[in-house]
This record gives sequence, structure tokens and C-alpha cells, in this order.
Amino acid sequence: MSERLVVIGGDAAGMSAASQARRLKGPEELEIVAFERGHFSSYSACGIPYWVGGDVTTRDELIARSPEEHRARAIDLRMRTEVTAIDLPGQRVLARDLEAGTESWTGFDKLVVATGARPKRPALPGIDAPGVHGVQTLDDGQALLDSLDATPGRRAVVVGAGYIGVEMAEALLNRGYEVTVLHRGEQPMATLDPDMGRLVHRAMDGLGITTVASAEVTKILTGEDSRVRAVATDEAEYPADVVVLGMGVVPETSLARAAGLPLGASGGLLTDLAMRVRGHANIWAGGDCVEVLDLVSGRERYVPLGTHANKHGQVIGANVGGDYATFPGVVGTAVSKVCDLEIARTGLREKDAREVGLRYVTVTVESTSRAGYYPGAAAMTVKMLAERRTGRLLGVQIVGREGAAKRVDIAAVALTAGMTVEGMTALDLGYAPPFSPVWDPVLIAARKAVAAVRAAE
Repeated sequence: MSERLVVIGGDAAGMSAASQARRLKGPEELEIVAFERGHFSSYSACGIPYWVGGDVTTRDELIARSPEEHRARAIDLRMRTEVTAIDLPGQRVLARDLEAGTESWTGFDKLVVATGARPKRPALPGIDAPGVHGVQTLDDGQALLDSLDATPGRRAVVVGAGYIGVEMAEALLNRGYEVTVLHRGEQPMATLDPDMGRLVHRAMDGLGITTVASAEVTKILTGEDSRVRAVATDEAEYPADVVVLGMGVVPETSLARAAGLPLGASGGLLTDLAMRVRGHANIWAGGDCVEVLDLVSGRERYVPLGTHANKHGQVIGANVGGDYATFPGVVGTAVSKVCDLEIARTGLREKDAREVGLRYVTVTVESTSRAGYYPGAAAMTVKMLAERRTGRLLGVQIVGREGAAKRVDIAAVALTAGMTVEGMTALDLGYAPPFSPVWDPVLIAARKAVAAVRAAE
């Protein structure tokens, strides 16, 4: 008899798991049923800001695999169908067809929970007014584009200055909008230390983006047509013809919570290295609804990124299909940009290191992307954290122009390998004047960190 795998969620983690399981087991061994409440499957949510901004021409360019393509591989993908309950003792899920309004139970032998994340959307007056948009799904992106096309005004307010916030600020600037970014923190990009976030703030101001720090939004103001007209804080009102919410996300684990599955401090599902939900032999979870091990701090952490989701899916699919694979954890690497400014980070911030009780030193260096004499050399700033006494690398942040962001991968590999900053100085990195100074900026920072560790002894 064949087994049935049920997958909740038709995007990166869920469909990667289904596809990998199908590669390992044919339909006669494993029936696969997947539920997706949206209109699209297997798409790049990370690409939505670039579609809105015009760098990506059409929505379909963001879709990796359509529902029809999944079905052609014997995966029964049911679109516009939302799972509303998980019955663990009965090994079944209750799903609602959002078009027909009907409900039915589907049994499972194995279950994958890949319910993703939901955007933070505070219950503020006017938050649901026409012209206020989130950008979590392709449907959200289309709704925003339709709103921009229908709006004659050219004033945009972005609430939040994390990755989505700064990317959407760029997208709207590219479309000719006057952009204001409101955020609660001391500096934009709270995933950086404030001193590095200050560089981002300065660059955004230079691009013509108004960035307002310590701004707590209290309400969305509307006009006589009920459409958004301004965003209010305790201090001021900011005129807006369109508002984009970029306040971050939280794990979408309401189903899992109701079913009694184990959740961590951030509300994400807890799994073992095989991505199996702890305490449940036949249930796996992956993507933006799970917490993962931070290899630097040794603690569970919520890091919702598409790269992780796809890896989780591959691991889950291998294990469901009878193979064996693990996801050991993350070091927290992420890159972004706002226009020509590149932003990167990996490992721990100073705040993170203090929270886990690590004693550390920090260094900051200014360098260039290429040999200083070579045309096109661009400035970059590299900040590095190292553990006192041991010299273990703890984190790196980079802000600069062309050629800056992907240098963070050097540090990501070093963190994963548990290297010291002294060990990093001997790394055999590629060099030629068009690509790097003789001493790469990351290695310059490592050399300076070595000196700081020795001085702190």
C-alpha cells in the first residue's frame, strides 16, 4: 500500500519538500497532496520589491513552478484551499475550498507544515483603508501595483525600515514617488548595529528618501473618499497617496498552536536536525514558520529567508522519501540594497552578543571594493565582532557600494567553520586590482580584530 504525504503550504519549503519526496518515491509508493490558499505556487516573494520597482518586468518571472507543472509530476496541488485544522490523533487535516466554500477532511501518513509567515499589521485606526498595502505575496504585489496605477498622487510612506522597508522605498523611488520612511528604531536596518545603520540612513537621505527615526505610527488618516491621505505619529502627520507596510513578519503557526505542536520563544515551530517536529515521528516543518539553531550563539532563532526555506524543503523531502538529510543551522547571513547602496550582515550584532553573555571586541575599517588606483573603486565600511580571549569570529556587517555585499559570504563561511579572526588573516582569497585591494576589506578587518583581541587580554 502507498502512503499519503500531506503538505500545508504551496511555496518554497512545502513544494521543495513535495518535489524532493517525489524524486525519491513514485506515485505508487507515495501519494502527495498539497494545499495552498493563494493563487500562486513556488514563487519568489523576495523579488516582489523589484517587480514593483520595474527591475522585473512581469509577475510570471517570479514563479519558479506553476501548479500545473507540479501536478504533471504527480503532486496533487490544490490551490485556493486553506487548511483550517489539524487532527493529530486522527491523522487528518480539514481543508476549506475558498472558491466553493466547501470543507473536507484528508487523512495523512506523513505531514509537512510549511505555513510561512504573516506580516505584522498592528490594529491601528485606518490600517485597512484603501491605499494601505503589505507585500507578502504575489497577490499583495499585484494589489499594490494596481493601486499605484489608479492613484494620481506621488507621495508614498513606508512604515518600517527593515529589508522590505528599504527595498520598497527604492521601488517607489524608482517609480517617481516622493518617499518617506518611518521607523521605530534609532537607525534603519535594525539587523545592523546602530553605527552601521547610521551609514544606511545617511545614504538614504542622499538618495532623496526622507527617513524618520523613533517614529511610532499611531493611525492612518483617510480622506472623504475613505482612501489613505496621511500617516500620523505622536509628533507629526506625513501626507501619503499610498502606504506600504514593511514592519517585519511573525511565524504563521496558528494551526500548529491549535494542534498542540511545540513552539519556541518567537512562536516558530521547533524541529530536530532532520526538520522533524519535536516529539512527532511523522510530522515535519520548514520555512518561515520554524525556528532554527543559530550556530554562533547556540540558541534557537527566527530567521525567515527564502534560502533557508528551500533548504528545509530539500531536507524534509529527503527524509520523507526514505533518504536522510539534516539542516544543521544558520549563522544569520542576509544582504539587501537600496539603490546603489549594498547592505550585508552575518553572525551576531553587539546586542546579540551581550544577550547570550559573550565578551567581545569590535573593529571598524574603511576600504574599497577594488585597488584604490583602479577605475570604479567604491568605498565600503566593514565592522567585525570577535570574542575576547579566544578571538573566535562572532559577526560581520558591511555597508558600501558595488562589490560590497557579497563579501559577507567570506565571513559566513568562517563563522560556519568556527574560525578565529587570526585564522581568517591567512585565507587565500582571490586578488586582482579590478576585484579587490591586495588585502581584501574583510581581511583588513580581521587583522585589526586580531590586534584588538590581543590588546584586550
